Amino acid sequence: MENWEQRTELLLGEKKMERLRSAHILVVGVGGVGAYAAEMLVRAGVGRLTIVDADTVQPTNINRQLVALHSTINMPKTDILANRLHDINPQLALTVMPVYLDEDNIPALLEEKFDFIVDAIDTITPKCTLIFTAMERGMKIISSMGAGAKTDITQIKYADLWETYHCGLSKAVRKRLQKMGMKRKLPVVFCTQQADMDAVILTDNERNKKSTTGTVSYMPAVFGCYLAQYVISKL
Repeated sequence: MENWEQRTELLLGEKKMERLRSAHILVVGVGGVGAYAAEMLVRAGVGRLTIVDADTVQPTNINRQLVALHSTINMPKTDILANRLHDINPQLALTVMPVYLDEDNIPALLEEKFDFIVDAIDTITPKCTLIFTAMERGMKIISSMGAGAKTDITQIKYADLWETYHCGLSKAVRKRLQKMGMKRKLPVVFCTQQADMDAVILTDNERNKKSTTGTVSYMPAVFGCYLAQYVISKL
């Protein structure tokens, strides 16, 4: 097989490619943001990946999620993504965990010495528990904030969590982490655009969610690319 990494190695060089091939990255949440982050990491040459998500594809995912097609409705997101990632790199060392993360299983998961953690969880309790546990253990992590109810990709930025604004998810995460006794710098991807509150509706039929937010196709994808770029540059 022709070297499919040739173009990346031409840009980054052999030494940096070897670093990527030896890295083990954890991606938690492989919906709208996380699946794109995972794919960009694998296409860049990351050699070992663990993906975590218990959700199945729903029709409302099709407008924005990499794994969501009419042909994949009701299928586990991790299974779909795993097949796709192995088709990109057949030598990829991939661990698939179709589980919901919570206070009980996050500590055990983080016993593994990941080179980097990508947090693409969109519910507060598991998100903050993952962040808190990772930071308490000195693990490298970057977190995605809210891509919903926004449309302007030119306002997507990197920042410290404590310097974000116009982001409801950031505010909720800050509040929860403060209650947990954590106020350390945390790199995040967020969007400075004001959210369109007309695009947010309350819901009572989704696990761990109190509202549903309108989304557009390209925003979560760009968030995912930002996450992947950050990890690759830091490695």
